[in-house]
Amino acid sequence: MTPQTAEEPCVSSTNSKVDPIPNGMHTVTPHLVCAGAAAAIEFYKNAFGAVEIWRMPMPGVEKIMHAQIRIGDSTIMLVDEVPEWTCKGPNTLGGTPVTIHLQVEDADALFAQAVAAGATVKMPVADMFWGDRYGLVIDPCGHQWSIATHVRDVTPEEMVKAMGKMDCQGA
Repeated sequence: MTPQTAEEPCVSSTNSKVDPIPNGMHTVTPHLVCAGAAAAIEFYKNAFGAVEIWRMPMPGVEKIMHAQIRIGDSTIMLVDEVPEWTCKGPNTLGGTPVTIHLQVEDADALFAQAVAAGATVKMPVADMFWGDRYGLVIDPCGHQWSIATHVRDVTPEEMVKAMGKMDCQGA
């Protein structure tokens, strides 16, 4: 099979036209490396109401080569950590600089659900100057999740003024 060019339509092995962006996928999709991807999927189900779409096990070992879950209207892909392939999760790397953001109807309820499922509180839910109730948790694999509900509209000018009143010493 030759590589597809921008001018050529995507076609399947039966030469029928296929959608280059599959149903349910968005332009940006997180792909998480998890030490214990099967347990991570169960955590995401309990913590965030995730629905498992499918999983593909690695041959000969009890690890997941690829899996997809859906949280709300968004797909998240997962793979088991395999350090010998330089595929390492945040706990192995000593943390993550990335936050996965969940915009939900009730941040307080989902935050409590995530903590009950085993997430660690990094920042309790509170009213923020940008108009959201917002909190941060760390999942058992080390991924950081922000959970927010928009509660009031704030202009950019109001945000800048409110941010100016914050004490950012030590940030």
